[in-house]
Amino acid sequence: MADGTPSATLRSSPDAPPEAPRRTRDPASTALASTIALVATVIGLIFLAWLILYVTKGRFLKHPFERIASQYSERKVSVAGDFQFYFDFIDAKFLAEGMRVSNPDWAKSPDLFTAKLIDTRIETIPLIFGRRRVEWLNLVDGDVDLEWDATGKRNTWTFAGDEPFQMPLISRAVVDGTVIHYRQPAMQLFADVKFDTIKAKDSRFATRIGFDGSGSFRGNSLKLWGSQSTPNELLAGGRNQFDFHAAVARSRIDVAGTLPGATIIEGADLRVGVRGQNIRNLFDLAGIAVPDTRSYRLTSHFTKDGGAYKFTRIAGVYGNSDLGGSMTVTFPDNRLLLEADLASKVVDMVDIGPFIGYNPNALATQGAVAAVKQTGGSPRILPDAPLRIEAIKAFDAKINYKVADVRQKFVPISNIVLGFGLDHSLMTLKPLNFDVAGGHLDSDISIDARQPAVVTDYDIRLSPTPLGTLLSRFGVASSGTNGTIKARVQMKGTGDTVRESLATSNGRIAVVLPRGTFWTSYTQLSEFDIGVFVQKMFQKKLKEPVQVNCGLIAFTVRDGVAAADPILIDTTKNVMTAKGGFSFKDESLDMGFRADGKKFSLFSGQSPVGINGYFAAPGINIISPQLLTRAGAGIGLGLVASPLAAVLAFVDTGNAKAAACGPVLAGATAAQQRTVKGEARKDTGTRAENRERAK
Repeated sequence: MADGTPSATLRSSPDAPPEAPRRTRDPASTALASTIALVATVIGLIFLAWLILYVTKGRFLKHPFERIASQYSERKVSVAGDFQFYFDFIDAKFLAEGMRVSNPDWAKSPDLFTAKLIDTRIETIPLIFGRRRVEWLNLVDGDVDLEWDATGKRNTWTFAGDEPFQMPLISRAVVDGTVIHYRQPAMQLFADVKFDTIKAKDSRFATRIGFDGSGSFRGNSLKLWGSQSTPNELLAGGRNQFDFHAAVARSRIDVAGTLPGATIIEGADLRVGVRGQNIRNLFDLAGIAVPDTRSYRLTSHFTKDGGAYKFTRIAGVYGNSDLGGSMTVTFPDNRLLLEADLASKVVDMVDIGPFIGYNPNALATQGAVAAVKQTGGSPRILPDAPLRIEAIKAFDAKINYKVADVRQKFVPISNIVLGFGLDHSLMTLKPLNFDVAGGHLDSDISIDARQPAVVTDYDIRLSPTPLGTLLSRFGVASSGTNGTIKARVQMKGTGDTVRESLATSNGRIAVVLPRGTFWTSYTQLSEFDIGVFVQKMFQKKLKEPVQVNCGLIAFTVRDGVAAADPILIDTTKNVMTAKGGFSFKDESLDMGFRADGKKFSLFSGQSPVGINGYFAAPGINIISPQLLTRAGAGIGLGLVASPLAAVLAFVDTGNAKAAACGPVLAGATAAQQRTVKGEARKDTGTRAENRERAK
């Protein structure tokens, strides 16, 4: 029986169409469609915004721009004429006529920036990644005021939030009739620079920006000029031709080469030339303390690599000395660090003078006499140029300097190796080494200016050095001399000059003479053995060498006064001793040398030879009071007894006691010296006696 319901009828009717399958939604497809729709909408809106900006040139954004820029910078920003801001395809195009940005209230000039026209194109994609890069800049009749306050803590280009304005990288520029004013009272730098453009006569893109300016820098007149050319090839990846010249502080600076862009020095290839009367004048401008020099002329290649300013292939001369190497300036922790590797083939001795405080020009024209100054009627030769404490506080340095040879007429010096370090006012000369007359000198010197009283540590060591070579230019015959000398100086003093540090120093000076032969006529004179001297003079045997068994010339220094401790030289014929010393305070000398014979001798003076005067004007006194006393006694005996009796006053019985060479060669003090029999020596004087005489 058939079902009578309508649904049954439909299902059973052969003419009814089949029922359509029920559709179900795919979630993934729905999400994708929504995303595409959203992206399309965003793109459409962006395109619409771009189109609106492009059509209207963004002129309707003028007042919002003024309001937002003023609010962000806390300065008044205004545009008097036309304003455009839109995207020309991808890059942003900005144009403003009569733009003005005000200065803070404390500045002398009311405006930081004004311009008749600023027209620029900014690369958008680099800007997204935090790099501000300007493809093109056209600036007409601009006026820029860059000013620091008197304290050096505020400037006009630091806006709200303590964020200083940073100049973007500019690939190409045309700057016409623009003036930049720069004022930095703390550095005493004031300059006004004007830019004038000479445009190409054809329709190509070449331009030349010329500039010149004047002002003052640390009280010195400043002149600067130059130009920058933007070549046609720049559009195809070329570079800017750049030249800059400045005359200041009796120095001339010339820079020429190529820049990757108008304001891009990263990777620049520049040649720098500097010349002048004194290189110190130039470095003083940067707050870097260097010694004085005679006239100089240097060239180098310059580039910037990250935060490092690199000067390579340095070549030139200062005075009569050559100089080459490289130098890098960086600013770790916002503090200037100067690093350099320098070398000279030949350095003139005169040019070394400034490193210890002497005027090189005076030395060159007057010779050694220029180092002598009269103080209180007495000559002084120790340098008294003060350490520039304030200057060395401003920077740090790591400098290596090598000198192959030193041109001078006294002692042969070569292969100098100097390591100069400056770390927050702690100055070190480690090492300061050189070869001298066949020997080698090593020294470590530190000057601590971190405390109010500058403290200097001296540690100087001379390896065994041939006496014949060392003193060949002072009358010592190398053919008759095979002895050597070694020495060490250890002292510490306070004061900001070499003279003051030595005048307050404490320590010890020791010069050791190992076994060897030594000849000079002055040795015979110092022994003052009349019989031997006259005999050798008439027999023409004056050049017979003296055999030195061992010798020590040592001083103990207390508060700048050096007392002999001891002076003891043992030869085959004599024992030479000395009493007294010298003073770094007034540079006075007061020593008496005495030679006692080991063998019997007639006509022996047996009296001290005095060395007195000053470092700059030493004197030798052969006719001593002791000699006059003995001469008087001889005359008396001659009158009372006979002429033969007068000779007895000049007889040397030869009772000098030979020295034990162990303590001598060890540099021991006078109290530790012994005779060959082990007895304490009594002929060198006590430290107190010698100090009292040396004062």
